[in-house]
Amino acid sequence: QVQLVESGGGLVQAGGSLRLSCAASGGTFSNYAMAWFRQAPGKDREFVAGISRLGSSTFYKDSVKGRFTISRENAKNTVYLQMNGLKHEDTAVYYCAADLRPAGVRQALRDYDYWGQGTQVSVSS
Repeated sequence: QVQLVESGGGLVQAGGSLRLSCAASGGTFSNYAMAWFRQAPGKDREFVAGISRLGSSTFYKDSVKGRFTISRENAKNTVYLQMNGLKHEDTAVYYCAADLRPAGVRQALRDYDYWGQGTQVSVSS
């Protein structure tokens, strides 16, 4: 069983920055690809960014490229999402997720086996 706990969300003005963290426990963290998803009110959960097991590959939703950076520290069992240049449309609950049988960095919700409880990010315009 893998447990994921997100932190770092909050309220920020447009143009500001936040860094989300996701701490994992249970299992072998370096075996999992990790990703961040988000869900805005009334919308489907969507892929934001993903990172391969050892951090050599990353992938981003087009609208966050150049603003968001995903990284991981396997020694700390933690994945991060650095968010710069935040926009109102980035407002959502952000979830981290673990893919226990990774084939690269996948973007579909169904490919992820464990999820955190989510952390709220609110960007005022």
